[in-house]
Amino acid sequence: MTYRIVQRLADAARPEDLFQGQWQNRRTKLDDFKPYLHERWAEGCTNAGTSGKRSRLTATRVATEPSAPTSSRFRTSPIAPAARPPSPRTVTGWILTHPDTLPESKRLKLKSVLAGCPELDALTRHVRAFGKMLTQLQGAQLPQWIKAVRADDLPSLHAFANGLERDLAAVTAGLTLPWSSGVVEGHVNRIKMIKRQMCGRAGFGLLRKRVLLAS
Repeated sequence: MTYRIVQRLADAARPEDLFQGQWQNRRTKLDDFKPYLHERWAEGCTNAGTSGKRSRLTATRVATEPSAPTSSRFRTSPIAPAARPPSPRTVTGWILTHPDTLPESKRLKLKSVLAGCPELDALTRHVRAFGKMLTQLQGAQLPQWIKAVRADDLPSLHAFANGLERDLAAVTAGLTLPWSSGVVEGHVNRIKMIKRQMCGRAGFGLLRKRVLLAS
């Protein structure tokens, strides 16, 4: 008996040849659910992981049973899972990157993301317009930029625009004049770092000596 079973399995040319025996047409607990499972498969729900291990087992058994009329199609024509969407951090990096330096593949992915979200598309336009003002010293366009931002439903960007408007003259000068306080801010950060290294164990005299000797 065991030899005949082994021989039958070895001689099987197709998976369907393995489904032989008295249990082949026996009713199972899955029979009542087969129409629903076939319908869900036809609708494109082929990812068993979305429904848990029980659904994976059920879908696998139904798809491989010889009594299922579409079992061959299930095995030979699987539907590829949808591509995983990019993370918010990734999309942010694409938006903040200059369009001319963004690789073509990432540019196309960003275009696909923006096509599905009008708010994000508007945000991208405003961010890039502000970046152009910043790098090309076009501070005179700041009032128009703020007006364009308020025309869109972007509350977070509205708050940023309100902050700029509270100190409009200084921001406009910063976006127009060639001078920058970046060097001063760098020295301030360096002094703070040296102070933190001493963990509050020394006074101003030692801090002054360390700053002067470090420079």
